[in-house]
Amino acid sequence: MLSVRLLLAVFTSTLLFTTNATLQADTHLSIMPLPAHAAPGTGSFVVDGAFQVRIEGYTEPRLERAKDRFLANLTSKTGIPLWLNDRPGQPKFIIKTKGPGKEIQQMGEDESYHLAVSPTQVTLSAPNPLGILHGLQTFLQLVDTTPQGFSVDAVTIDDAPRFPWRGLMLDSGRHFMPLDVVRQTLDGMEAVKLNVFHWHLSENQGFRIESKVYPLLQEKGSDGNYYTQDQVRDIIAYARDRGIRVIPEFDMPGHATAWFVGYPDLASGKGPYLIERKWGIFDPAMDPTRESTYEFLDAFLGEMTSLFPDAYFHIGGDECNGKEWDANPRIQQYMSEHSLKDNAALQAYFTSRVQKLVTKRGKITMGWDEVLQPDTPKDVVIQSWRGPDSLAQAAQRGNRGILSAGYYIDLNQPASQHYAADPLAGAAAKLTPEQQRNILGGEATMWSEFVTPETVGSRIWPRTAAIAERLWSPKEVTDVGSMYRRLAIVSNDLTHSGQTYAAIHEQMLQRMVGANDVTSLKVLASALEPPKEYARESLASYDSFTPLNRMVDAVPPESNRAREFQRLASLIAEGKASPEQWAQAREWLILWRDNDARLQPILPHSDLTAELEPVSRTLNQTAVIGLSALDSLQNHKPVSASVRQQQLSFLKSAEAPQAVLVDMVVPSVELLLNATTP
Repeated sequence: MLSVRLLLAVFTSTLLFTTNATLQADTHLSIMPLPAHAAPGTGSFVVDGAFQVRIEGYTEPRLERAKDRFLANLTSKTGIPLWLNDRPGQPKFIIKTKGPGKEIQQMGEDESYHLAVSPTQVTLSAPNPLGILHGLQTFLQLVDTTPQGFSVDAVTIDDAPRFPWRGLMLDSGRHFMPLDVVRQTLDGMEAVKLNVFHWHLSENQGFRIESKVYPLLQEKGSDGNYYTQDQVRDIIAYARDRGIRVIPEFDMPGHATAWFVGYPDLASGKGPYLIERKWGIFDPAMDPTRESTYEFLDAFLGEMTSLFPDAYFHIGGDECNGKEWDANPRIQQYMSEHSLKDNAALQAYFTSRVQKLVTKRGKITMGWDEVLQPDTPKDVVIQSWRGPDSLAQAAQRGNRGILSAGYYIDLNQPASQHYAADPLAGAAAKLTPEQQRNILGGEATMWSEFVTPETVGSRIWPRTAAIAERLWSPKEVTDVGSMYRRLAIVSNDLTHSGQTYAAIHEQMLQRMVGANDVTSLKVLASALEPPKEYARESLASYDSFTPLNRMVDAVPPESNRAREFQRLASLIAEGKASPEQWAQAREWLILWRDNDARLQPILPHSDLTAELEPVSRTLNQTAVIGLSALDSLQNHKPVSASVRQQQLSFLKSAEAPQAVLVDMVVPSVELLLNATTP
């Protein structure tokens, strides 16, 4: 009997080609990312106590560890003690690897795999261990609960990624991220087939890595929160075990205040310099006109390029405002003598000097948009935060690049918005095929102004799985409804691979109400989201000491309940809703309406919840208006113009954030109310 998660009704033949865009809205395949090719079989493979895995042919310690990790995750998902993998009998899961991968993982290595699931056996084969790592994650996602127990429907999958660069950037500079958070992030990346961990290690607020050549970098610039070189080596090995490359970033010439605390002579100003405690763009910048700057960086880069084995090395380069350069007469004289007409030209000069130092160490330089200038060497890789036009410009000039615009997961945008961003969309779609090959893929970026080690997981997951699909699956895979259905399933799978964001959400809410029942607070939270883009910065004052433990930090970036209610409201407003959908919408509105009476007595008892009193009242009043609109639509009795105007006026005011929170039910109720117009 086929499980509902693999009921591929869209298949009219034995083979599915997703390049025909059929593996989308109608598929119940739970994989995320969706594979390149899949074909359903007959029957299902049962995962039970007799399950065993055997590696045939080529093997290496990384594959053995991957097998053990796979069995541990499968045990977590099924509750069956599968780590007892040496029972007598015929193994049912066979792994076949043709040969080793590169000793140092390289961009563009073959990541393909072939997975064949029949009722009696599973075979996973790949050219090298990278494909095996990906295929194991696919199988884990396919395991489903059925009347026969835990099983996987018979299927044959041939899969390979669309882009070779599928990354996630973690900012450890602003808020330091402990090693357990880094490892947990890498575990999640493995689960969704991301393959580049971009580690942002220096910022105005902290220099986060041990330098033995220049020890004052961490001794004075980190508040004691930094990674030792041995810890970095451990993370690199941990990532390699999961098929993930580690790219370090040391931002320069701006975003570098923490460098100057210990080594002020690097800077363009007079100092003294202190670690920044606020967020934003600051004036301090490295001095590009002194040879001593490049002598310092040469020794530092020599140390760090030896520590990080990957071929790529990121030098930042973003948001240098040049104010220290403008205020320094010696720098201005240097610019005049060397025909550097403006700060952009001076930064281009700096970048070219640093790029030569990186190249001397056998590495490929990466930088943000700002490093792209008319004379930028073609082997510099551009990371675009400004948008697809900037990326296309780089590719047109002959520079390779990756897209991050649209993938800023710290901005609390919905998964659908990230899903719509494509490295080859917009201006890139007009490039020649040769120029398009310069676009390597993309990276999600997790900047850490408004996250702590406690909350960062909830901002990364599960939405980043949608970005992972955009970078892995065929370009025709674009159906948002399908994405959300599968994202909900994969979100549960991520918890089995060690992600704690769901549990942290519960813990944060419980902490806010103490010993009180948390149920009513959870109902309120279901309607709320944090502000989008950069709005939070204007709604309250923050610095690196501000506790991030309030409701705005506890709620996820996207409310599943509010999104589903919006879908129901749209169907109702269009006259397309079923009786069951009408009933569901009414049930949720009643819940939100009545919740205020239960919640208000609890809120004054805690500083963390007192600010939520007007938020709860607003949700109550919004729900009342929504129920009135439902009654009007159901009974075909239009709301009077004066009442509608009064209600719309309230809803308009309710759109404004309260307690740095956005009520996501308001737009849907506005939709219902507008539908009552005769």
